[in-house]
Amino acid sequence: MLEHRKAFRNALVKWFGRHGKDYPWRLTRDAYAVLVSEVMLQQTQVATVLGKAYYTRFLTTFPDVAALAAADDESLLKAWEGLGYYRRARMLRATARAVIASHGGEFPRELGELLALPGIGPYTARALRAFAFDLPGAVVDGNVVRVVARLMNFSAAVDTTVGQRQLAEWAEALEDKQHPRIYNSALMELGQTLCRPGVPACSLCPVARWCRAQNPQLLPLKRQKPLITAVDEHALWLRDASGQLLLHCEDGRRRTGLWKLPTRAAADIAHLPVVAEQRYSITRYRVRLRVHAGAGHGLALVQGEAWLAVAAVARLPMPSPFRKVVAKLLEESPNRM
Repeated sequence: MLEHRKAFRNALVKWFGRHGKDYPWRLTRDAYAVLVSEVMLQQTQVATVLGKAYYTRFLTTFPDVAALAAADDESLLKAWEGLGYYRRARMLRATARAVIASHGGEFPRELGELLALPGIGPYTARALRAFAFDLPGAVVDGNVVRVVARLMNFSAAVDTTVGQRQLAEWAEALEDKQHPRIYNSALMELGQTLCRPGVPACSLCPVARWCRAQNPQLLPLKRQKPLITAVDEHALWLRDASGQLLLHCEDGRRRTGLWKLPTRAAADIAHLPVVAEQRYSITRYRVRLRVHAGAGHGLALVQGEAWLAVAAVARLPMPSPFRKVVAKLLEESPNRM
């Protein structure tokens, strides 16, 4: 395979020229815009980022690194709302502030300087070098891992230290150092489209002649996934006499700064009628959110809870599951107390 790398690259890039998608981050050399796309796509699918306009909305709100560096928590989290993993947004802002403070607002190009920025790891640094500056460095995401594992018929687990090191070595050996931007984009595109999870479209693959995989649908191999844990979450739907809604501003590690309906232990409110239910997933947890209607008299508020006018709810950053149930309940019974 490696002895034919030049022919492999040429075939891949030629195919990409005909079939590559014009994603907005592929049409720019702005390192900031590239960084925003890379951070969004770390744990969110392309279809979601584009289909719900998260990328364009964020860049409209914060068009450059200076605007993001100056963002307050509420506007930052509101612009990120719906993408989840809100720590990504804060780390993105930390990166922007470091670029302003240490580099005069211009992203550095050297790998070491990029890695010194908060929130920038080896993958993101290489992606910035390749896609913003057209500089060498194999960009190895999940799609590239799948393509390379199949090309080399790699039968070990890809999510171990040994597996990651081996795949990185192969990816670097295959890399086109003269045209890193287009080559890395082409390899990712191949993994997103033809060399997809499950059964790949090998008959359409431009580099199938060099692929060693005998059963590509079985690759890549991964370690056994952790068990999924089912969790029930119980929240309160409370309106006071003036119609204000009781909400809670989180200060925990995962959702700091986000507003949601106040939650209570199941034993305290399970007897109250359920007026809405929403299911969602967080890492290895599958959560059933149950919203109970209750009376506000005698309720002891906890830290972070406040009565807020319904008109203010729309501008507050809120996790998607809670946004959905709040919108549903307000639509069904706008005057419900």
